[in-house]
Amino acid sequence: MEVDLDELEEEDSPYPEVRASVSNIDDPDMPALTLRMWFLGLLLLSVGGSANLFFFMRQPAPTITPSLVLLISHPLGKFLAYALPITTYQLPRLLGGTEFSLNPGPWNIKEHALIYMMANVALGTPYAIQATITANADYSYKLGYWFNVVLVLSTQLTGFGLAGLCRRFLVWPASMIWPQNLVTCTFMNTLHAEEDADRGGISRYKYFTYVGAGAFVFFWLPGYLFTALSAFSWVCWIVPNNVVVNQLFGVTSGLGLSFVTFDWTEISWLGSPLMTPWWAQVQLFGGFVLFYWIIGPVLYYTNVWNLAYFPMLTQSLFDRHGKQYNISRVVDEEHRFDQVAYDSYSPLFMPLSYAMSYLITFALSSCVFVHTLLYHGNTLLMGLKHKVVEKDDIHAKLMRAYPEVPDWWYGTVFAVCFSLAIVANEVWHTGVPVWSLLLAVLLPVAYIVPSGFLFAMAGQGISMNLLAQIVPGMLLPGQPVANMMFKAFSLQSLSEGSRFVQDLKLAHYVKVPPRAAFIAQLVATLVVPFIQLGVQQWMFHAIPDICTPGQKDLLTCPYSNVFYSASVLWGLIGPARQFGINSIYHPQLYAIIVGAFLPIPLWLWQRRFPNSWNRFINAPLILTSVLAIPPATGMNYSSWFVFGFIFQYLIRRRNFTWWSKFNYVTSAALDTGTVISVLFIFFTLGIPKNGINLRWWGNTVWENTADYLNLPLRRAPPGGIP
Repeated sequence: MEVDLDELEEEDSPYPEVRASVSNIDDPDMPALTLRMWFLGLLLLSVGGSANLFFFMRQPAPTITPSLVLLISHPLGKFLAYALPITTYQLPRLLGGTEFSLNPGPWNIKEHALIYMMANVALGTPYAIQATITANADYSYKLGYWFNVVLVLSTQLTGFGLAGLCRRFLVWPASMIWPQNLVTCTFMNTLHAEEDADRGGISRYKYFTYVGAGAFVFFWLPGYLFTALSAFSWVCWIVPNNVVVNQLFGVTSGLGLSFVTFDWTEISWLGSPLMTPWWAQVQLFGGFVLFYWIIGPVLYYTNVWNLAYFPMLTQSLFDRHGKQYNISRVVDEEHRFDQVAYDSYSPLFMPLSYAMSYLITFALSSCVFVHTLLYHGNTLLMGLKHKVVEKDDIHAKLMRAYPEVPDWWYGTVFAVCFSLAIVANEVWHTGVPVWSLLLAVLLPVAYIVPSGFLFAMAGQGISMNLLAQIVPGMLLPGQPVANMMFKAFSLQSLSEGSRFVQDLKLAHYVKVPPRAAFIAQLVATLVVPFIQLGVQQWMFHAIPDICTPGQKDLLTCPYSNVFYSASVLWGLIGPARQFGINSIYHPQLYAIIVGAFLPIPLWLWQRRFPNSWNRFINAPLILTSVLAIPPATGMNYSSWFVFGFIFQYLIRRRNFTWWSKFNYVTSAALDTGTVISVLFIFFTLGIPKNGINLRWWGNTVWENTADYLNLPLRRAPPGGIP
C-alpha cells in the first residue's frame, strides 16, 4: 500500500522562530480557570503589586517582574497539585449544580500562562498613579482614593477594550509573531516539558538552570563588587578629563563607541537582543548610528540650537546659563506660571538627547500612519470587513476548538470605562473638559494598530510620550493638572492595550481558551488597582515627609518628580513657547512633513523589487530606534547590537539546531537569574543602613570621568546664552 509521506508530516508554523519555541499540539481538555490558578495568581499579584507600588516611591529600588512571578508560581503550583485533595465537589442546584475540584490534575501550562498574563497587565505600577501622586504632593489636589481608583481603572480597561477589538489584525495572523512571547513560551515549555532530556545532549531545563545560576552569580560583579564592569568606559578611564573623548566613548552620557559592558541589565535595556529579529536589530542600530553617531555629532559640534553648551545625552533640561532648569523660578506659590519671572530667568534649552527625540517624534507622528496605510491598508480593509486577513496557521486552527470572545464584550468594556473617565473628571472637578478626553482616547485608538504591527514584527513599540504632552499643552495652556490627566489617559491606554494584545497572542500560542484569557485579564486589572491604591493611600497617611528630598527611608518619589517637572514644562510653560515661530526649535515642526513623505519612496522601491533585501526596510522602525534616549545611552545600543550579532546572526546561521533549542532559553535564563540577583543584592545590601557600599577603584574609576559628570563641550558665556 502506498503512503503519502507528506500527509504524515506534522503541520507547523511557517516561521522558524515560532517553530523553535511554540508547541504545535494542544489538549482541549486541559483545565485553565482552576481555583488554584485564581488563588496563586491573585495572591502573587497582590503581594507583587503592593511591593512594586512601594518600590515605585523609593530610589533606588528593584522591580518585581512578570518573569519572576512566572518562575515563583511554578513550584507553588506543583506543590498545590501535590497537596490539595482530588475530591470532586458539586454546588447545590440553586447555584447551578456545577462540579469542581480543588485539584483537577497536574499543574499545567495553561494555568501557568494565565498567571503570567495576569501579572503582565496588572503587576506594574499604573502610569496614571503618577498623575494622582503629583496632583496630591505638588499641586495640593486632594482627589481622594475613589477618584484614583476610577482614573486607574478607566485608563487601564480602556486599553483592554481596544486590545480586544484589534485581535483580527494583531493576534490571529501568523505573521504577527510578537517576539517577546517566544521567550515566555520557551520558558514555560522548559519548565513543563522535559521530554527533550532523552534526545541526547543537555536538556533545556538543565541548561536553563545552569545559565540562570551563572547569571545570578555573575551579576554580583557588575552589580556590586566591580561596578566599572557595568559602566565599562575604559577609554574614558585613560583620559578622564578629555570632554570630546568622553562624549564619544562614554557610557553614562556619551555615545557608547566603546561597545562593551558586562551588565545584562544594560545590554537588555532595549529588550533582550536574543529576542529581537536580526533584520529589526540591523535597522534599530542603523537608525541609532545615523541619528546619534553621524547627525548628532554634526549638530552638537557645530553648536546648532546651542547644543554645545549642554551635556550630550542627559535627562535634564537647561537654562541660558548652562545650568539645570530651575522650575521653581517660573511658578508662583500656588504653582501657577509666572510670565514675568520666566522672562527675567530663562527660556528652556534642550540638550542633544531631547532635541533629537522631539525631532524624530514629529517625523514619526506622520510617518507611521502613511506607512501603515501603504503597507497594511489592505489588511486593515479586510479586517474591517470581517474577511480573512491571512491564511490560518496551525495555531489558529487549533484555537478553533474554543469559542471566541465576541467583539461586543470588548466594545462594552471600552465604552463603560471611557464613560468612567468622564464621570471621574466631572464629579471630582479636575478641570479636564470632556472634549479633551475624547481627543486623549483618540490618540491610542489611532496608534494601537500601527504600534502593534511594529511591536508584533520587530519587538519595538511606538511611544506617544512626547505627543501626549505637546497636544494638551497646545490645547489646554496653563493647566498642568489637565495636562497630566490627558497624558495619563493617552499613554496608559496605549501601553496597557499593547500589553493586553501581547497577552492575547501568548494565549493564542499556548492554546488558552479566549474566554478564559478575557476573564483572567479583566479580573486581574479590576482587583489589583484597589490594593495598590490602598497602599498608596496608607503610605501618604502613615509615612512622614513622603515625596520630599531627604526622606529618611529614601521614599522620595523620583518618577513623580519627573512627572511634575513635565507637567510644569508642558502644562505651564507650554509647547507654544518651546516650538513657536520665535523659538530656535520651531524648524523641528517641519519634520512632520518630511515624515509623511518618507515611506513613499521606500514603498515604491519595494514594489519595483519585491524579492530584494529592501523588503525588510521599515521607516517607522528606523525612526523609533532612538526614542529610548533618554534615559538610554549609546552603550545600551552598541552592546545590545553586539549580542544580537552573535546570537541572531552568527549562531543562527552556523548552528541553527543549537539556536532553535537554546536561544530563547538563554534569554529567559539570563533575565531570570539577573533579576533574582538584583533583588537579592537590594534586600541584603541595599536596604540595611540605607545601603552598604563597597568603595574601591573598581567601583569609583568610572565616576571620576567627564562622562559621568555630564560635562558639556563649552561653558555658557558669563551673561548667558544669547
